[in-house]
Amino acid sequence: MTNDSTLIYRIALTLIPGIGDLQGKKLVAYCGGAEAVFREKKKHLLRIPGIGHALAGAIHEKTVMNRAEQEIGFIRQYRITPMFYLDPDYPDRLKHCEDGPLMLYFRGKADLGQRRILSIVGTRVPTDYGKAMCEQIIRDLADKGLLIVSGLAYGVDTAAHRASLAAGLPTIAVLAHGLDQVYPQVNRPLAEKMILNGGLLTEFISRTSLNRDYFPRRNRIIAGMADATLVIESATKGGALITAEMANSYSRDVFALPGRVTDPKSGGCNRLIRNNKAALVQSAEDICYMMGWEQNPAVVNIQQKLFTMLDENEKKVYDFLAARKEADIDEIYLNTGQTASKIAAILLKLEFEGLIKSLPGKRFLISR
Repeated sequence: MTNDSTLIYRIALTLIPGIGDLQGKKLVAYCGGAEAVFREKKKHLLRIPGIGHALAGAIHEKTVMNRAEQEIGFIRQYRITPMFYLDPDYPDRLKHCEDGPLMLYFRGKADLGQRRILSIVGTRVPTDYGKAMCEQIIRDLADKGLLIVSGLAYGVDTAAHRASLAAGLPTIAVLAHGLDQVYPQVNRPLAEKMILNGGLLTEFISRTSLNRDYFPRRNRIIAGMADATLVIESATKGGALITAEMANSYSRDVFALPGRVTDPKSGGCNRLIRNNKAALVQSAEDICYMMGWEQNPAVVNIQQKLFTMLDENEKKVYDFLAARKEADIDEIYLNTGQTASKIAAILLKLEFEGLIKSLPGKRFLISR
């Protein structure tokens, strides 16, 4: 675990008024670390683009350091795992989001780098149809080795967390406040169960007051740490659509459950589908097909073992496909420096071993 001295500087960086995630990362890059930011002279800070006198002065305010020191006690008392954006245990998918949080605080047991992660969001007042479909989809995903992420809010979020626990899937709630509270309070018993099979995740320190502006910030984490986001039900405005838009901006897959055109709680989902911002799904099978999650984790483990047995040329072909996601045989031939006959033999072997799939037109893609 990070030593307390280093952690204090990292937490303090997030508490500087006017310094957001992007600016904070820029400061770390220019200065060489969180501690170096606070030790840098003001005249040198002023040379950093975007840092004026007000921000440079705020960096040297003692109040942020004092508050960060107080937070250390809370972190230790409740065995919270703090994660700086440069740490190896920081969620890898969030590292690829420019506006990912500088710091995260996690209480739980789930693997935040799990191979397959699905976020589920929706209205706070779902219909019986929406709740039933949410529960059915999660039940049908039970053997796919997924981590389910949502926001612990009323409605679809709560249904997703409960259904995940019932199906034996780990589930994480991303919170818009510190780990010293649970909102809504009625979900505290659910949150306690999730800590044992999943967890609670936030970018906020303890004693952070509830603020409606923090929920969109929470939503970017829900979208950013998952491979895909599923919208169960949503009106034409709401947090679920914000999450879907963020997922699209991160080039993540978005799915939506369709509903009747006369149902206002399906208006947002139908619009996402109509505007090609989400793929229409009716079942867990649809999601698995589009994500390449048809295989269960046992098969995936076999694939990983097989991969260690590949020779250098075979790995080169596999790595090329992994980088491109999909390519035809001519592209593979031109970019891997091997003969056409050799490429054909390698592709056949990789397909037999379940590491790649063949598509019409002599195109290939890796199996997930």
